[in-house]
Amino acid sequence: MLKGFRDFILRGNVVDLAVAVILGAAFNAIVNSLVGDVINPLIAATVGKPDFSGVILHVAGGQIKVGNFLNAAVSFLIVAAAIYFGIVMPMNAVQARFKKPVAPPAPTTKSCPECLSEIPLAARRCAHCAQPVG
Repeated sequence: MLKGFRDFILRGNVVDLAVAVILGAAFNAIVNSLVGDVINPLIAATVGKPDFSGVILHVAGGQIKVGNFLNAAVSFLIVAAAIYFGIVMPMNAVQARFKKPVAPPAPTTKSCPECLSEIPLAARRCAHCAQPVG
């Protein structure tokens, strides 16, 4: 039982996933700082409020905190943009640079000049119209 667990933990995908989760948590702190220390003050300079948390809808005695959702959406968009422009696009460019062009396969058939049907390259007569082909 423990051997199977050890094999599972030491499998490459699990270790890669653990590293990704740890880096993701660290990256989350950076993004939260960017939103809290850079973007929200810019919003405050233009709108007059430090962030969207003041946007609250009052419905039937309850509060719907739309502003908190907007703050989370802005953070998500920043994370998504940073991952796309910082990781995905460069990796696609590197993979495209190292990808070898695939040559088209050599043709295995030719067209009969008489009936235009496809016949094997080694054929001396067309199987459809019996026309000699060269």
